[in-house]
Amino acid sequence: MTEFLSDIHLVNIPGLILFLVLWMLLFRCAHILIMMLRRAPLLGWAIGPLGITFMTLHEPSALAIWLDVFLPALVSGVVLYVGLFTSLSPLPLLHHPILEVLLICFGVLITSTGDVVNALNDLRYPLWGEVRVLRTIQLLQATAARIHFTPFGYSYLRDHFGSNPTDLLRVLSPHTRIQL
Repeated sequence: MTEFLSDIHLVNIPGLILFLVLWMLLFRCAHILIMMLRRAPLLGWAIGPLGITFMTLHEPSALAIWLDVFLPALVSGVVLYVGLFTSLSPLPLLHHPILEVLLICFGVLITSTGDVVNALNDLRYPLWGEVRVLRTIQLLQATAARIHFTPFGYSYLRDHFGSNPTDLLRVLSPHTRIQL
């Protein structure tokens, strides 16, 4: 183990930062691709500390849920392999099969654990329609994400909740106290 640690030399710090950004960006793009393939109506999106989240209206099928777990995990593993064990790597690592498998599995575990938990939650307690929208908005507000609605989202909120996004976000805010 000490031989492994003594052989690691950081060759290119900007390259390492670029690799990490590219890894997360391609992982997120795989999620967006799956959402676009589902062709679900887009209510809005949120930008927060956990990345970009898209709010859609319909409950996804079981195939779409698992595809949204496995395709990004596959993309993550491929990017990790290319970024760490080819000549493009900013870190010269040993080409030992056990090391490669461990690092790739650890990286995929980091990126995909939340997806697996969300998929199991969606399969066990399926939410759709208004409940899914309200839950998503509450989770996004809890992470201090900035939520943006599409024109379809505005009309959906007006038709189903009788509210505009500003009022709905104010009511669903975790800091709002409702007195009875």
